[in-house]
Amino acid sequence: MPSGRRTSRGTRARRWGAGLAVAVIATVVPAAPAAAAATRYEAENATISQGILETLHPGYSGTGYVNADNVVGSYVEFTVTAASAGTATITIRYANGTSVDRPSTVAVNGSTVAAGLSFPATADWDTWADRTVTAPVNAGTNKVRITATTANGPANIDFIDVDVTGLNPNVSPGGNFDLSVWSLQLPIGSPGSPTTIPPAQLKGPTGYANPTYFWTDKNDGSMTFWDPEAGVTTPNSNYARTELREMNPNGSAADWALTGTHRLSARLRVVSVTKNVCVGQVHLGSGGTSTKPLLELYYAPNGNITLGTENSPDGGQTLHPVGNVPLGTQWSYVIAISGGSINLTINGSTTSYPIPSSFNQYHQYFKAGDYNQSSSTSTSNGAKVKFYALSVTHG
Repeated sequence: MPSGRRTSRGTRARRWGAGLAVAVIATVVPAAPAAAAATRYEAENATISQGILETLHPGYSGTGYVNADNVVGSYVEFTVTAASAGTATITIRYANGTSVDRPSTVAVNGSTVAAGLSFPATADWDTWADRTVTAPVNAGTNKVRITATTANGPANIDFIDVDVTGLNPNVSPGGNFDLSVWSLQLPIGSPGSPTTIPPAQLKGPTGYANPTYFWTDKNDGSMTFWDPEAGVTTPNSNYARTELREMNPNGSAADWALTGTHRLSARLRVVSVTKNVCVGQVHLGSGGTSTKPLLELYYAPNGNITLGTENSPDGGQTLHPVGNVPLGTQWSYVIAISGGSINLTINGSTTSYPIPSSFNQYHQYFKAGDYNQSSSTSTSNGAKVKFYALSVTHG
């Protein structure tokens, strides 16, 4: 670490003493060059605990940045204003000129939205990078706090950009989400033949909703899925599901080749789960007789997130731990298929996995929602999953 960095931290301790918080009334600076919908909040206008404003390293926005002390618990807290309740995409501008990660916990209104979020090294202290998290926010004033989780302290923080997307709690899920490219399978119907709702019935603000299995939450506008352990299943599964299946805009079933780039993006939180629940899939389509998925993304009651990749179209799944988010906490994933690889991003951290050549003959499609991985005769045990954003892109 540069000697100026150490000197700066020592000076702060002598000037302020440990634990002294400096409160600064927040002001809003117009976003530039951020997207037009985002609002920028400069770190020099935030509340700082165990840190100091600096201008030593160039490339920052506004009139400075925060250099926090090398201690667990030093933090920067921003006051953010939202015109309405919704989901906020929070982009954190930072620099880390050391060779080690400087993880921090990001909390909104006292609730953790990213525990120990990685802030990896940048080329030097003059090089700035972004980390992005998503979180529910309230109408009016909200507090966004970034707190160091190790003795190395946090990275230098320049600003946060906040983009709030409101969800209307008074419409069907199709009024907040583009469901014109999805069909919905429900855990009801006749044995071996679950009820399926086509895109034409799902889309739009007055589209299909079911008060038991698929509805818009009146508090936060989320698209909410409920799946009991006792329910109708497909012939090739022992588990019921309330799950979306990707479709084409013309209403036919999606069935795309592994070539190109295909991306499923989501923000969600799991409210309840008994064993584990699959919240996203890439499933095999045409090209052979296999009914297996290429991959499944699982969430367990202890917050563990696991990626299951199929070894071959004949079966056998390898499990990869990819993160942990406490039950009830919002998180994000991006499942991308590109260049013969699976690229999975969980709360901004990406890992990659090769696709075995035995899958090359198969086309694929996405699935998302609530595929509970346990079964019993219980209609009260099951999984509840709430989505705050969901999109599919192909290129």
